[in-house]
Amino acid sequence: MRRIFIALTIILAISQISFDRAVAYSANSGADKPAKAKSLYERLGGKKAIAAVVDEFVARVAADDRINSFFADTASDAKRLADFKQKLVDQICQATGGPCKYKGKDMKSAHAGMGVTEAAFGALVEDLIAALDKFKVPEAEKKELLGLLAPMKGDIVEK
Repeated sequence: MRRIFIALTIILAISQISFDRAVAYSANSGADKPAKAKSLYERLGGKKAIAAVVDEFVARVAADDRINSFFADTASDAKRLADFKQKLVDQICQATGGPCKYKGKDMKSAHAGMGVTEAAFGALVEDLIAALDKFKVPEAEKKELLGLLAPMKGDIVEK
């Protein structure tokens, strides 16, 4: 009888140790996993930060004599300008992994017949970079954003 009691005590002790280890492992199992990488949207600071960059970018474009003629009609109408800015914010938000949905035209349709040149596109990119620099967007995020937007060039430039 005594042997059975000792055997049961040992089995219970081993079971308790195994159970304690299992509980400790499951409690710590999440801690050993690397944190999920933040999206570019999050690293840029979210929608408010994107909207601030877009506001600065549009102001720079409006002041840029090399390209402001492309935006003169939009800039002269407050409602149209606000809609244009919102579409830019949504486009960048969506492209960077944010929750927004861009509902504007595709880039080819939106720029058809405008006669956008390589030089004009380059000026636009310079203005965007200057806006990103004003808000001290880190180089890695800036390059990643420009990399996401670069494929649009073929649909925008006509000359």
